[in-house]
Amino acid sequence: MSRIELLVDRDGPLTRAAVLADGRLTDLHIDHADRPSRLGHIILGRVERIATGLNGAFVDLGGGLSGLLPAADVRRNALDPDESPPGRSANKTPANKTPADKTPRIGALLRTGQPVVVQVKADAAGAKGPSLTMDITLPGRFLVHAPLSRGIAVSKRLGVGPERAALARRIEALVSGAGWIVRAGAASASDTLLAAEAEALHLLWRGIRDDARESSTPRPLHAGPDAPTRALIEQGAAVPDAILVDDPSLLRDLRAWCGHHAPDLLPGLTAHQPPPRLFDLRDLDSAIDGLLDPRVPLPLGGSLVIERTEALTVVDVNAGERGNPLDVNLDAAAEIARQLRLRNVGGIVVVDFVNMRGRGDAERVLAALTQAVDSDPVQTQVYGMSKLGLVELTRARRGTPLASLLRP
Repeated sequence: MSRIELLVDRDGPLTRAAVLADGRLTDLHIDHADRPSRLGHIILGRVERIATGLNGAFVDLGGGLSGLLPAADVRRNALDPDESPPGRSANKTPANKTPADKTPRIGALLRTGQPVVVQVKADAAGAKGPSLTMDITLPGRFLVHAPLSRGIAVSKRLGVGPERAALARRIEALVSGAGWIVRAGAASASDTLLAAEAEALHLLWRGIRDDARESSTPRPLHAGPDAPTRALIEQGAAVPDAILVDDPSLLRDLRAWCGHHAPDLLPGLTAHQPPPRLFDLRDLDSAIDGLLDPRVPLPLGGSLVIERTEALTVVDVNAGERGNPLDVNLDAAAEIARQLRLRNVGGIVVVDFVNMRGRGDAERVLAALTQAVDSDPVQTQVYGMSKLGLVELTRARRGTPLASLLRP
């Protein structure tokens, strides 16, 4: 079993959280004080304009910022009176859907001037403002609370069969309120940890909802997880062998979060006292600088060339001096998945693998790439190989790409 470490530091305007497995960087989360992300923020906004052509509404978020709320993302408003306790059915159909599953027009759902509780699901990009949803979610290590939804949904990563139904029944007996998504790590978590996390998330939502009902618009209600917290949430059931923090305020905040949400992590939280600098322990500054280089050497020879364009990201696999295209491509598949995570690449990705001899080899490479991206906490979908030998995949946009965060 790999040794997992989480290293958290503050470097000027950057708050950085690096996850290492046996000393190798596997995940990286960075917040930039001068370029703050609003991803996951919950805001009490006000509908400022109905955009009929877009079938959405522009919502005033305060501070001169507005975001687009598509009709498909309209849900029951958290400002509305509470409904009677819902049943435990697995029905996740939003209230604004018709039986034919056609999204109604935005004018039938919202009106100008109406206050709404929204969450940022994608940061502003270029001239586009943030993308919003009323489908509020509060993430935890084992559970995600979706308080405006109904029932219990179980992660597809837990496979199929009676185990899924048994886990859903187990969670149902432990949680309060409606709307829960069971993450893969829940299967190996104790009832005590699951119940504690569910209670913390439920109380957090009640506080947000009550604040929204007593406030005037627009105003922020709750910030999304910061970099260290995101790192812990995405580790799920995996308990790091060490959590080292070099900043007293970060350590204090992380201890407070763990005390409410993850008490089993408290024993591993440790203050790091320089010298040396925390990230110098694993030469992480050099590793992060390498993530800004288009060329990536492969562990067993060959290389990748990763180029971002406005429309998509292109990955070219070069064989170098290695003779077997299949070996090169299998080596590349694992590294591509790792680079997409570390660089926080989102959107369309096209991979040009080294030409292979047979269809069987191509299928092996596709299977290897699919398996490699399966552990990515960000939804990633491999679509197959074209007649030109190009592999197409998509990765959901989450936060700001690393290159944009670290640019001068």
